[in-house]
Amino acid sequence: MILPIFAYGQPVLKKRAETIEKDYPDLDQLIENMWETMYNASGVGLAAPQVGLSKRLFVVDTAQMYEEDSEKEGIKKAFINPVILLRSDEEGKYEEGCLSIPEVQGDVERPFRIRIKYQTPDFKDVEEDYEGLEARVIQHEYDHLEGILFVEKLGPLKKKRVAKKLEKIRRGQITAKYKLKFA
Repeated sequence: MILPIFAYGQPVLKKRAETIEKDYPDLDQLIENMWETMYNASGVGLAAPQVGLSKRLFVVDTAQMYEEDSEKEGIKKAFINPVILLRSDEEGKYEEGCLSIPEVQGDVERPFRIRIKYQTPDFKDVEEDYEGLEARVIQHEYDHLEGILFVEKLGPLKKKRVAKKLEKIRRGQITAKYKLKFA
């Protein structure tokens, strides 16, 4: 089922998300709904707060960003109760956007490599290293679980430039090709 995506200004986007317990009801269905919602909106990642749930869960599919003949394959995973353990000193800028903040993009500086610990949908503990695009998407979605939006990481001039657009989103004065829920 396609869920509405909570837009900039919704309080759930600014809360630190809560741990998901093993007995969380219908977790598999929630994850399936998040995949369907993300693909419907042409996204590469989606965090539970973006669908109105303050839970430590996000899904990522970077595989769709690579050409079939590419050396890189990308990843398609659900991350439950993630914790970023290490971030590299080496950083890079890359233009980011967000399904909760349509029509706004900006360069965000992030560590190039990370180590993350998380649980799989069957609650197996996993620890993995990621770099490049995968590390960036994971960090963006992880920030959602911490109540941080990418626009907070923009430089002062860019923040000033997008302020009016953000206010329009907060007021529900924009449209998107997918269902949004406004504050």
